[in-house]
Amino acid sequence: MTEELDLVLVYHQATKHYMGRFARGPGHLDWATQPDPFRRYDGASEVVLQQIPPGAHPRYDTAFFLGRVEPTPLNYASVSQLFFDSLAISAWKRAGGVSWALRVNPSSGNLHPTEGYLICGLVEGLTELPVVCHYAPRQHALEVRATFPLEAWQALAVDLPAETLLVGLSSIHWREAWKYGERAFRYCQHDVGHAIAAVSLAAAGLGWQTKLLDELGSEQVAGVLGLSNPRGAEAEHPDCLLAVYPQGQSGASLALPKAALTVFGDLLWQGRPNRLSAGHVDWPIIDRAARATEKPPTQGVYEYAANTGQTSGSPEALEASAYPHLSLRQIVRQRRSAVAMDGQGSIPRSVFYKILGKTLAEPGQFPFHALPWQPLVHLALFVHRVEDLAPGLYLLVRDAGQREALQVAMKEEFAWEKPGACPDGLDLYRLVRGDARNVARLLSCQQDIASDGCFSLGMIARFEESLQRYGPWFYRRLFWECGMIGQVLYLEAEAAGVRGTGIGCFFDDPVHELLGLAGIQYQSLYHFTVGYPVEDTRLTTLPSYPSPPGA
Repeated sequence: MTEELDLVLVYHQATKHYMGRFARGPGHLDWATQPDPFRRYDGASEVVLQQIPPGAHPRYDTAFFLGRVEPTPLNYASVSQLFFDSLAISAWKRAGGVSWALRVNPSSGNLHPTEGYLICGLVEGLTELPVVCHYAPRQHALEVRATFPLEAWQALAVDLPAETLLVGLSSIHWREAWKYGERAFRYCQHDVGHAIAAVSLAAAGLGWQTKLLDELGSEQVAGVLGLSNPRGAEAEHPDCLLAVYPQGQSGASLALPKAALTVFGDLLWQGRPNRLSAGHVDWPIIDRAARATEKPPTQGVYEYAANTGQTSGSPEALEASAYPHLSLRQIVRQRRSAVAMDGQGSIPRSVFYKILGKTLAEPGQFPFHALPWQPLVHLALFVHRVEDLAPGLYLLVRDAGQREALQVAMKEEFAWEKPGACPDGLDLYRLVRGDARNVARLLSCQQDIASDGCFSLGMIARFEESLQRYGPWFYRRLFWECGMIGQVLYLEAEAAGVRGTGIGCFFDDPVHELLGLAGIQYQSLYHFTVGYPVEDTRLTTLPSYPSPPGA
């Protein structure tokens, strides 16, 4: 075991919640040091982007599948729409005299540690030079951090499809740690996954596709984003680069030449990051986990080239169009998190199956088309109110090749029954019949929202083997996969007329004990619930732009 892997495992164990003890947190919210949710680079020039209201097209169901949307030309308007539908403000909420922003990409506690970047060549109406820009969601604008020569972009993009742009993501861990303490590093990684899925689906709506450029090391990503010297509590930590390019073009190689990356070390970076808080609390275990999970440059580490090619068209759970009149852009921008569920409403079995089908990493299905590795996260489901489906504990196996290993790892007495009318393409099994509401509530830190919805779930990751195979840096990616699943569940719930909510607080090892999982072969990394929301009538919803006075 390497020292870095040991540090990762120490972090993971130390940040588990137990019924008698929670992971270390601040104990109270110090409102005087609440972080500003908006990073700005003061002094950088600004390019205001276009706000494009949602239209009828593309259809929500259509956009999830490769080859169904005609590619949009790369220009100022399409770049504006990409960010407007992925990382922008979606609405403002007001209660009394206080206002706060909601965003298209979900975030734990609405704290938004994830920052977005654009790196591109010449784009009509946007820039006449290759640029590195920070995305400022409050203004829906790009802050130009640096420009560089066209020849440097051409060298960088030599193995990329035509009309490719790069989207970068980074995390400010302090934004989450202010509220959640040591467990915050986990939540930051959830949010990176949310953002990857949000970018992927916004791109799909433009007829584009997204690929994670995961041969790059953390230091290389930092160099491209201008984050090579992160210091202090408010430092931005590089996460990943995504290549975004038109569907129909081959993305087989998708590499950035190492020699071409040196240009970023010589750029004149513009702007200084604004200060987010008046004071800070140090959480050294987060710093150690961040360092231990930094990724080295790699090549060919993924033996399984996931999600390439076209959709098979066979699993009816994927192809059946239940929402023919819904707009993708309408759904992604109206997505909200429920704060309470009514404990009464139910959903049809067909809708439940369709929701689960969208979480699969089928070939040519977004957003999981973006990932280069085999699916490693499965769903343990607490079914409460699904019509024509017995309540109980279920398991969705997201990669059929792992079903036998899961059966061996879990309790022998589980039934492993296929429920009625389950589509052939859905590896869903009923493990135990019975009322699962109390156990769902108990395991999710006694939160009623886990029992009052139509169903809730825990995301069970193939943990130990993944870290040993790829390295400690893959710890983050397991959470990214969970966050991407969460984003799909949010959107599917919205499309079905219900609502979803991510649950970061759960009792880790009691979840494993319920399933019969010993050791760290599998670990629960994220919980989620879907149901009919109880609206808070004290809140007023305001348009996304401009910002309300005093916000």
